[in-house]
Amino acid sequence: MNNDILSIAKKTIELESNAIANLTNLIDSNFENAIKCILKSKGRVIITGIGKSATIATKIVATLNSTGTPAIFMHAADAIHGDLGIIQNNDVVICISKSGNTPEIKVLIPLIKRNNNPIIAITGNKDSFLGTQATYTLNTFVEKEACPNNLAPTTSTTAQLVMGDAIAVTLLELNQFTSKDFAKYHPGGALGKKLYLRVSDLVENNEAPKVNIDTSVKNALLEISNKRLGATAVLDNNKLAGIITDGDIRRMLNKSDDFLSLTSLDIMSKNPKKIDINAMAIEAMDVMETNNISQLIVVDKQDNYKGIVHIHDLIKEGIF
Repeated sequence: MNNDILSIAKKTIELESNAIANLTNLIDSNFENAIKCILKSKGRVIITGIGKSATIATKIVATLNSTGTPAIFMHAADAIHGDLGIIQNNDVVICISKSGNTPEIKVLIPLIKRNNNPIIAITGNKDSFLGTQATYTLNTFVEKEACPNNLAPTTSTTAQLVMGDAIAVTLLELNQFTSKDFAKYHPGGALGKKLYLRVSDLVENNEAPKVNIDTSVKNALLEISNKRLGATAVLDNNKLAGIITDGDIRRMLNKSDDFLSLTSLDIMSKNPKKIDINAMAIEAMDVMETNNISQLIVVDKQDNYKGIVHIHDLIKEGIF
């Protein structure tokens, strides 16, 4: 039975991957002209479909919006019952349908054409009503659905989704959409935070534990415990001299029975890893991962001590 399960899964993936690979053979001047049409448009991209194609349409809308191309979903059935008003004069309409011959599509297309909106078809049948009536037709033909009965939309919807991604990425590159633009559209998500969150945003709510080089180990331990960052900076005449971490304390206890006579200078780690307060938070993550550490000393441009950023700060923000 296990072999059957794996065999079915592998066959499904193989069928769909072959169909996607074949899309490169179906891309032609229609795709190029469709992209130029969207770039030239002063309106939005309205994407419509019915059934599983409607579900794919909503995902393509989300991808376009997140990459700088304003898009709106319009269900094909609802469009002919009042939602057609979504489409404005300068909008481009993308219509998705495997067969291109569903009743709703046949009613909808003439209504859109009456308002002279360009129509981009994504269909598996370029000779269908949709394929022949559209301004530009993007062929997503697949030989067979992954469904053994060749009924459930599987391979065909995957092909539609990939064609939508090809549209979105092409527009993204031609519009020179940058990582800063991406962050602007994703301010609340982990992806956006990686692109805009700075170390200063993380340390502003943290205390800045610090002791002097002549501070007793006992008081250094109290500072670490009270500030709850697992470490403290060690200063010499207000200049950074080192760092004491929980690990340093444990190593000291293993080596010395008379730790009460020791000072911070005796157990600190010199030349600690540092990061500029204006650096990106993701840079702090990279330094921690590379050096297998949990804390980073934060300094300003003049190398003045500003605090400590902890790995938990990054985890809390969803970056690590």
